[in-house]
Amino acid sequence: MTSPTDRYAGDVLAADWRAPKNGRTVDVPAELGLVVEEVTTDWCGEIVAVDRDLDTVTLEDRRAKRRTFPMGPGFLLEGKPVALVRATRANPKAATRTASGSVAVHGAKARVARASRIFVEGRHDAELVEKVWGDDLRIEGVVVEFLGGVDDLAEHLRDFKPGPQRRVGVLVDHLVPGSKESRIAQGIARSGVGKHVLIVGHPFIDVWQAVKPSRLGFKRWPDVPRGIDWKTGTCQQLGWPHRNQADIARAWKHVLGAVRGFGDLDPQLLGRVEELIDFVTAPD
Repeated sequence: MTSPTDRYAGDVLAADWRAPKNGRTVDVPAELGLVVEEVTTDWCGEIVAVDRDLDTVTLEDRRAKRRTFPMGPGFLLEGKPVALVRATRANPKAATRTASGSVAVHGAKARVARASRIFVEGRHDAELVEKVWGDDLRIEGVVVEFLGGVDDLAEHLRDFKPGPQRRVGVLVDHLVPGSKESRIAQGIARSGVGKHVLIVGHPFIDVWQAVKPSRLGFKRWPDVPRGIDWKTGTCQQLGWPHRNQADIARAWKHVLGAVRGFGDLDPQLLGRVEELIDFVTAPD
């Protein structure tokens, strides 16, 4: 008589009996060009940007639409679960151009700061200028300061005391005919320090709009109705978190992170910043 099969023979715990059928999650470096799928949204695309400060990756799908996700677990690579982690940085080759498009000067020390200054309205303006023109400004010895708004510009200028060796360039948001900003600029131009101050501006309500929307995966910046804070309304219409100032700050980091160089900015901003740099660095 044949013995029945012993279904309990062997050690059932010898293998990894709890392992998922697709395998356990493994760490994979988040490198540009890698195609992955985010499991909670089924969004599949190529990694086109990695923000090391925010620990996020941006995926671009086959329709050239983009979405940003936190790095970590929750992705599939060729059907297998993976956690995206920071790629180890290799020693980069020295860039031949700065972010502003000028020729890179490697090993050059920052020049001692000039007496002249560039004023911008807010922190975001200053951070964007630094990201694109920072190398040039350090070589030229130009300091950028943010004002916290243009309403008190005349007071700041009285404290600074512009002169032939203390020129001031000012970048103003929404400098269009008939605006409050335009009236302030005209008043300063007619004042006693007017010839030592250059005020230029762009037409955008906020400097965020100077970043080409295509870099962020949409065609145009939203139209926000009057009476609604522009940044809050923009985040709301784009489906970004907008409950508090921390959400707005994260949104700005996302916008700034999309900027690789001058080609990602609207020419209406590029020309104005270059004009200010020329003004404050011109020979006395």
